[in-house]
Amino acid sequence: MRTIKPLIILAFIFFGIVSCKKDTKIGEDPIISTFYFIRHAEKDRTDPENADPELNQDGLDRAIRWAEVFDAIPLDVIYSTNYERTSMTAAPTSVKKDIDITYYDPSTFDVEEFKLVNDGKNVLVVGHSNTTPMLVNKVLGMEKYDQMDDSDNASLFIVRIIDGVPTDIRLKMD
Repeated sequence: MRTIKPLIILAFIFFGIVSCKKDTKIGEDPIISTFYFIRHAEKDRTDPENADPELNQDGLDRAIRWAEVFDAIPLDVIYSTNYERTSMTAAPTSVKKDIDITYYDPSTFDVEEFKLVNDGKNVLVVGHSNTTPMLVNKVLGMEKYDQMDDSDNASLFIVRIIDGVPTDIRLKMD
């Protein structure tokens, strides 16, 4: 927990500095959308034939820690792919925030519709090692992040769009 709070503070400082660079008209509030992208927590690998495993104990612990991280953030929406491991990762945050999980399919993900529907909102998106960086790249409008290492369950990608201009940062929870 000690490393989580400094990372969140660092992210807010980063976005505060970046957001100050954009001029806004006096009297107009900027439209700010913030997207938090994570990969599912550690999955149960005891049955390699299981295409939809649940989380193992480390994964359950991490899912609870993610809920602690997001406790201080006023989320509006939680998205997850429709797999056990992603749903279980999102569940503690969903329960703590009293927000139902909205399921999405990364193969039919429409980035423009996603940004429009979530304009001005704080959004958590739970995905996979290949889909999480892919979605971050789509929201950013550039190919910045590669597929995540299979052992990386600790990355947090934060994309903030202020009046249509995206900024991003990648943090590690561990």
